[in-house]
Amino acid sequence: MKLHELRPAEGSKKRRRRVGRGISAGQGKTAGRGTKGQNSRSGGGVPPYFEGGQLPLVRKLPFARGYGFFNPWKVEFKPINLAQLAERFEADAVVSPQTLVEQGLIKRVKDLVVVLGQGEIQHSLTVQTHRISKSARAKIEAAGGTVELLPWQRGGRRTR
Repeated sequence: MKLHELRPAEGSKKRRRRVGRGISAGQGKTAGRGTKGQNSRSGGGVPPYFEGGQLPLVRKLPFARGYGFFNPWKVEFKPINLAQLAERFEADAVVSPQTLVEQGLIKRVKDLVVVLGQGEIQHSLTVQTHRISKSARAKIEAAGGTVELLPWQRGGRRTR
């Protein structure tokens, strides 16, 4: 079979109905639109959200538009587990946002990082992070490592 021999299955394609092309065509004169009124005119009809002139629901509720509620004060931390640190970093390494970006664990240096305690760590690390869980801190210090908390601010109004 060649490309020029390809054809759609028999009966799968129908010709579109050409309305308003004379009375012998079967859809002449009003072309299936009935007589008069808004919907018989070209460009007639109302948008799907129209509610008869009443303020539409999508304009009343900001979260009904598909964006959801936007909290300008929300702070998002990028979670990193101890298991990820144990497999990516050698003993006595310094784990900072810069080194996390180099290892591909976070995308940007500006991202706020939280270290979580899932997994085990056997070697000592110096972990510089914005936030850390109690279990993660205990495991790092038990392995002979240290934890330094980095300063961070709750940002002002952000845009999407």
